[in-house]
Order: sequence, then structure tokens, then C-alpha cells
Amino acid sequence: MKATRIMALAASLATLTAAPAAADTKLTLMVFQGMQNLPLLAARSTGAFTRRGLDVDIRIAPNSKELRDGLAEGRYQIVHTAVDNGVAMKDVAKIDVVAVIGGDNSFNHFYVQPDIARIPDLKGKTVLVDALDTAYAFQVYEVLKRNGLAKGDYTPKPVGATFKRLEAMEAEKDDKASTLNPPFSLRADKAGLKDMGAITGMIGPYQATAGMVLRSWAEANRETLTLYLQAYIEGLRWSLDPRNKEEATRLLAEGLKLPPEVAARTYALATDPKSGLTKDAAFDMEGFRNVLKLRTDWTGQPTAAPETYLDLSYYQKALGQ
Repeated sequence: MKATRIMALAASLATLTAAPAAADTKLTLMVFQGMQNLPLLAARSTGAFTRRGLDVDIRIAPNSKELRDGLAEGRYQIVHTAVDNGVAMKDVAKIDVVAVIGGDNSFNHFYVQPDIARIPDLKGKTVLVDALDTAYAFQVYEVLKRNGLAKGDYTPKPVGATFKRLEAMEAEKDDKASTLNPPFSLRADKAGLKDMGAITGMIGPYQATAGMVLRSWAEANRETLTLYLQAYIEGLRWSLDPRNKEEATRLLAEGLKLPPEVAARTYALATDPKSGLTKDAAFDMEGFRNVLKLRTDWTGQPTAAPETYLDLSYYQKALGQ
């Protein structure tokens, strides 16, 4: 028995040293800071990427423009952001981008300064958005419209990513409202900003974060993309498993630089079965139709059929379908 084990070990070592190990495939991602990145943090920490031969560099986006430009120019191979950014790239910039996986409904709540009693009180005020013409800006416009305010009744001000909008509202009391999501919404609560409610409760289902790539890159890198999606899904499943609560909370605390109690509250929101991270990052088609409707309503430009902006075949292969 002992000799058999020694021979097996020798054979294994011979296999490992017979040829140099293949270099890992390098991928550069861009994402916005937030709890929606927990699957990525988990995939990196648990080795889901490295087991598949992927060397993943995760960059934090300062704003939508840099994320979109970087994807179009090939500086980032994969981005995770509001899917409306991909629609804008395809319809406006004529860059053939496709969404390949879902993620969440944005977790956005509508926050205002303490002196704002009702949303209609924002008439004549300044509201903050990432960029003027995409994604969560349309959420803001729609919420205001449903509360009786037309475009022109308020001043939208682009300041960039969520953390920048929060910092602006904390520093400048004349910046009266914006959408915020965790963990920044938790900071907003502590700062005394007023939570007017969940965006999805105001405008309906919404497909927010999605993984997006250039269609040409996906076609040229089918195996790499499939492996990446497998690792992402593995990281998500690990994150949602209650047995990993303590370690996942630590990843959020370290990755987002959060105090332990804020990280714990953030993890609870991320894993909420009703409003947290979507199981297996499935793509919400009903929510996406609402995204397209909002874009049409607020730009005046028609969008194509939903399937035009998607290629979920890589996702289905990653799931083994």
C-alpha cells in the first residue's frame, strides 16, 4: 500500500513538472464601489478565479464616462455597472456592448436633506446624479415626475459615483437629493439625511448592475468569459451561504473600508432574500424592460428589442445549461 502511494505521488509530481505552468489569463475589471461587489470579493478571496486560471484586477470607477470609455477602448475587458450604461454605449456611441449576467435592482433609495419634507418640495432645488443622461439619473427624473415635478422644475447636477454624491450632500446643504445605495445609504442615515423610500417601490422593477463586455471580445474569448462567469456565480453562492456570514462580512469591511457594525448591516441587506443580490445573478427581463422604457421616456429616442443588448449564452453555459 505504501509503495503504491509513493508511486502515485511520484507520477503526480512528474505530471506537474513535465512542462511549465501556463500563465494565468489576465482580466481588468471596472466596477462602482458598493456592496454589489461582494461576489467579486468572495471569488477573489476564496480562489474561485485562480482555480480557473484567471488573474483578475478590479478597478473602482470614478464615474460612468471612464467606465464606458475604458470598456470601449479595451482598457477593461469586463465591467459591472447599471445596464443602462451598456444601452447608452450601443445606442448613442454605437459600441457593440452586450450584457452577459445580471446582479441586482440597484438597492437605491431616494435621499433628501433634512429640510425637505416631501419630494414635491424639491421644486427649484438642485438634485445630484452620476451623469445627466444615463441609469440612475433617469430614476431620479422619474421619481420627481411621479411627484409632480417636470424637467426644468429642478436642476440636475452631475457629480459622479455614489460615494461622491453622498460626500457632496454632506458638504453642501443646497445639494438637496440623490439616489444612494448601501453602504453609502447607511452613512447617509447616520449623517441625518432623510430616506424617502426604495426606488423600486416608486418606479417598479429595475435591472441595475449587470456584467457587460464588448461583443467582439466575448466571441474571441468564449472560454475565458465562461470561466469568469462560473467564478462570479461561485463567489455569489458562497456569499449568500449563511455559513460564510462572518467571513463575507469581513470581506465587506475590508473591501469597502467599513466599520464592523456597518459591514454587518450591509451584509444583511446584500443577502436579503427579497431585495438583496439576485440568486445566481440572473438577469431580470421585466426590470430591463423598465430600464429601456425610462431611457426612451427621458431621451426621446426609441430603444431596440431587449434581446439586442444581451447575450446570455455564456451565462447559460456557465450554469451548465
